[in-house]
Amino acid sequence: MHRISIIVPALDEAEGIAAALAPLQALRARGHEVLVVDGGSADGTPEAAAPLADRVLRSERGRARQQNAGAREARGDVLLFLHADTRLPEGADRRVLDGLARSGRGWGRFDVRLTGRLPMLRVVERMISLRSRVGGVATGDQAIFVRRGWFRDAGGFPEIPLMEDVALSRALLRRGRPLCLRETVLTSSRRWESRGVWRTILLMWRLRLEYRLGADPERLAARYR
Repeated sequence: MHRISIIVPALDEAEGIAAALAPLQALRARGHEVLVVDGGSADGTPEAAAPLADRVLRSERGRARQQNAGAREARGDVLLFLHADTRLPEGADRRVLDGLARSGRGWGRFDVRLTGRLPMLRVVERMISLRSRVGGVATGDQAIFVRRGWFRDAGGFPEIPLMEDVALSRALLRRGRPLCLRETVLTSSRRWESRGVWRTILLMWRLRLEYRLGADPERLAARYR
């Protein structure tokens, strides 16, 4: 059986890391591995994660760096990058492995569902999934998964502070389209709700456009923060 390495980048997530990792224990029981990559937490995240992960790694801070560090240590045939505020659907391992085998594709992502109840969030989640399905670019919130060799040949995540998921998607697209699973991951809507849904939509569209036009990711990251 092929094995999935689930790589979870974390930074100061002690309060919620156990809740993030608990649903992954069934996958561990089926032979998959969970790697938590800590970026220098000051709140005890590594200690909280240790009982619920196969390994807890330390890395320089930065989601791209942390995910690359996890990929280097991973033993699975498929790498799945999971944000700490995102939950996989039931049977995610079978969906990923069967889907890749049937389609012959090398990478993919899930559709997304947001946690909040605001009606506009239902529109946002559909827009995210549709945009990805049409354009072939995935975001980290969609739990990107990729065959190990494809990830290596793409050069991994560019170590930039923002848009690393978009950049990786574009590199992978040069080899083939993603497998777009209709099963949904559940991801936090806190950034949409704290900043305002429309304000966040406009900000993300603008940042993506500027990145596509060659803007410096450091400057874009500062504006995002």
